[in-house]
Amino acid sequence: MFDLDMGRYAAFVWPAWVLSAAVLAALAARALIAARRWSAELERLEDEPHRAQVVRSTVAPQQ
Repeated sequence: MFDLDMGRYAAFVWPAWVLSAAVLAALAARALIAARRWSAELERLEDEPHRAQVVRSTVAPQQ
């Protein structure tokens, strides 16, 4: 099925695979944590009408 024998290159290939997998996992975890934080911040702002009004007025002044 898969030939995982790398011969004399195994000492370089396997650590590279492990390092790449670790970096990808860390980036995915960081993105999920940031998305949850942004979602919580959005809910907090939507629950506070006065704060949301202040934020809206600084972005686009009312006429």
